[in-house]
Amino acid sequence: MITQSLADLAVDLTAVIDGVARAFGEGAVRTVEGELDCDPAEPGRLVCWQYGVRLERCASGERRLAEAVLPMLESAGWQARDRSSATELIARFSREGADFTVHVARAGAGVAIVGSTRCVETT
Repeated sequence: MITQSLADLAVDLTAVIDGVARAFGEGAVRTVEGELDCDPAEPGRLVCWQYGVRLERCASGERRLAEAVLPMLESAGWQARDRSSATELIARFSREGADFTVHVARAGAGVAIVGSTRCVETT
């Protein structure tokens, strides 16, 4: 099995999240980007990459999630889980240890997307 570096995993996750953001429209603003410790008992041994964006305005966010994002990600091997609440539509996607969530506000027009790679050992 070929082990991907954290940098490679970060590039892949960033591309997926940026692609999902484009499905909701233009103007995504980065909210988080960087390494995150996975094991507080041994800081620095296992790390993942965290990345997120936000769109302040998105017309028809619920429709775009259902009609564009879900089919696109499922065809690429991402598994979807519904985590919705009364205030927002939330879809969680996971594949090969990486996961991210898409939050679509039910009132208003905001969309937030944030996720992380699987944890990898540092060298």
